[in-house]
Amino acid sequence: MMAVKFAQENSRWRFGGQGGRVAVPNWLLVSVIVLACGCSALAQTPQPQQDPQSPDQQAPGIIYGTVVDQSGAAVAGARVKLTRPNSTASEVTDTSETGVFSLDNIPPGSYQLTVEAAQFATQTISATLEPGQMYLTPTITMAVAPVVSTIKVTPPTYEVAEVQLQEEEQQRIFGFIPNFYVTYVPHAVPLSPRQKFRLALKTMVDPVNVGLVSAAAGIEQASNQFGGYGQGPEGYGKRFGASYADFVTSTLIGSAALPVLLKQDPRYFYKGTGTKKSRVLYAIANAVICKGDNGRWQPNYSSIASTLATGGISNLYYPPHDRTGAGMTFENAGISFAEGAATNLIQEFVVKKLTPNLPNRK
Repeated sequence: MMAVKFAQENSRWRFGGQGGRVAVPNWLLVSVIVLACGCSALAQTPQPQQDPQSPDQQAPGIIYGTVVDQSGAAVAGARVKLTRPNSTASEVTDTSETGVFSLDNIPPGSYQLTVEAAQFATQTISATLEPGQMYLTPTITMAVAPVVSTIKVTPPTYEVAEVQLQEEEQQRIFGFIPNFYVTYVPHAVPLSPRQKFRLALKTMVDPVNVGLVSAAAGIEQASNQFGGYGQGPEGYGKRFGASYADFVTSTLIGSAALPVLLKQDPRYFYKGTGTKKSRVLYAIANAVICKGDNGRWQPNYSSIASTLATGGISNLYYPPHDRTGAGMTFENAGISFAEGAATNLIQEFVVKKLTPNLPNRK
């Protein structure tokens, strides 16, 4: 407006020179002034900034690459998984016959590529994709996965049983009374037929056991039991022979022959844990049950048959008036089972404390 007013007040501008003056029309001067003011205002107008969220900056890109093995051969069918940090979303594809993979329409940002293939170790690489970029990954080389073989070495059952049996053969109450038929190993392996007979033979010929039989025969003679044998050395010899025959037949039949035939374990498996009530019931029950060679509990047919067989065989060498009939044989069998239950109770609660040379197992 100032320029227009100025032009109105001065109808003409004159430019002088040596050749005279030249008159300039008012309208031309006004146009020049207006044009100059407009250019100045345009130069001072701030330019608009580009929106950071414009479509150009969010344009998806492509990630592609090649997967090969250590020899450089293409790995076909490899699984390529693309994940974004702190996100559960993922893109998955497989490599082609030539080992090439391509992931399209991927938003820009940082990613992790995980490549898996059968018989190869998993490979992981990181990638950053710019807007609209076609990102070629470095060649991914798959290493052959290491082969891990687990070999479980288990000693033969016979050898394990042999070690356990040797320990049992060292078990002696007070350090000298044999206590071979109890195992303190909760899951002791079953004995082989040969080991069952060996343990029975060792029990039968052990000097301490022979001495105990001799002492029992002396007590019988002193109390004149089985009077048909008479007195003196001959009577003692007969009593000793009968007592030792009972001991041998009971051990051989009940702890070797029948356990081998019926596949049963003749030993007492020490419990040692649980409440006193549970241990008492366990000890009593073991008078009529036993553990089979298959590790399962079952009726102790070996002990039951052995008690009846021993009673029947004893009628062959006891004096006629001391022999027992069938009724007495079953009665004696019942007494034998009661004695077995009492013996098991002593084994469960007393004997271990009186056996000083047990293996130290923690």
